[in-house]
Amino acid sequence: MHYIPDNLRFLRKQKGWTQGQFAHQLGVKRSLIGAYEEGRADPRISFLLLICQKFDLSMDQLVSAPLSKGIGTETKFSGSNLRILPIAIDKLSNNEKATLVPVHASAGYLNGYGDIEFIESLPIFDLPYTEVSKGKTYRIFQIKGESMLPILPGSYIIGSYIMDWNNIKNDQLYIVISKTEGIVFKRVLNNLKDQMLTLKSDNPEFETYSIQADDVLEVWKAEGMTTFELNGQINPSQQQILNELRTIKTELNSLKGRFNT
Repeated sequence: MHYIPDNLRFLRKQKGWTQGQFAHQLGVKRSLIGAYEEGRADPRISFLLLICQKFDLSMDQLVSAPLSKGIGTETKFSGSNLRILPIAIDKLSNNEKATLVPVHASAGYLNGYGDIEFIESLPIFDLPYTEVSKGKTYRIFQIKGESMLPILPGSYIIGSYIMDWNNIKNDQLYIVISKTEGIVFKRVLNNLKDQMLTLKSDNPEFETYSIQADDVLEVWKAEGMTTFELNGQINPSQQQILNELRTIKTELNSLKGRFNT
């Protein structure tokens, strides 16, 4: 759980501001402040950075603890306490852009993920999809390897930034960036109570494994995918897995038919 709505309201009332006055101070619309305080929308990273700068707070204090109870020890492994996420901004429109991390830039990303100059050196663009929310920060990662078949190597995974890792939901798809594993695309089990994340592959030939939470640098929730492999050609190992999946599906349908008779 994060405390952004309550903390925004607390900071505003501490100053004695109305929502309109608060919005004026931050250069945003009053309706946006209302949506943030009521939890109807998630603030952009750039907005949260502005709040932190204006009120001299760390990101973790703003996100992971109730400010009304005083600023105490920061929540470990929430994700937001590790650093401030650099984002690319269009200089003409001042709008946030999505950043693309192709396979050949993966190694560089591990060294430059916190460097705004490196992030701005990567391809940046607007996402044209209507399904893309305006209130999230997006990054696209090109994946390699066959651990997530039938999603093919070379596919581009569109990820939205997860600021608070407590919001990671079991068995959903995420891009996890860590010091030891680099950039991986997996299903994740949230074991933060044990200070770790468990990573699972859809390809049964790859084993499930866990990484320590303090090894993790970023987590992005997979929102969609783009691929250029439209010719339908797959290698023998991929075909074998697909055949096994079809066999399992046939057997499950057969069992379902028996139970229904």
